[in-house]
Amino acid sequence: MKSATPAAGPVDGAWWPRSRALADELPPLLDAMTARLGRIDRVTYHLADWPAPHRRLPFDDGVVRLEGFRSQAAGSLTVIGWNRNRLTLRVVPPETEPGAARQALTEGADEATPAPAPTTPPTGSVSERSSSSVLPH
Repeated sequence: MKSATPAAGPVDGAWWPRSRALADELPPLLDAMTARLGRIDRVTYHLADWPAPHRRLPFDDGVVRLEGFRSQAAGSLTVIGWNRNRLTLRVVPPETEPGAARQALTEGADEATPAPAPTTPPTGSVSERSSSSVLPH
């Protein structure tokens, strides 16, 4: 993640989920996002990036709405808090090779080099991964 100051560029950080099961992958990400956003209201994503998840995700004694849009940049995901603050993340596809994924995560968190969301997801095989898919700031 970039610092809490307004982000330069189209993303605030990057995320490397382990699979394309959005409802399964979101809880650890949302846990990490509550420190910056408080209670989470909804998550928006590009429709073609994820198989159709349920529209509601039980989370933190409430429900987070999941909303897919064709207009959202491919390869991005936006987490929106109840206070309407939001964080947009570059999504590194789960099938990305670990070295390339680490580089994409680093670029997404780099204050000096804004990383645009990819239009075509990189491909590669997934092998061992670190336990954290979000780089801490």
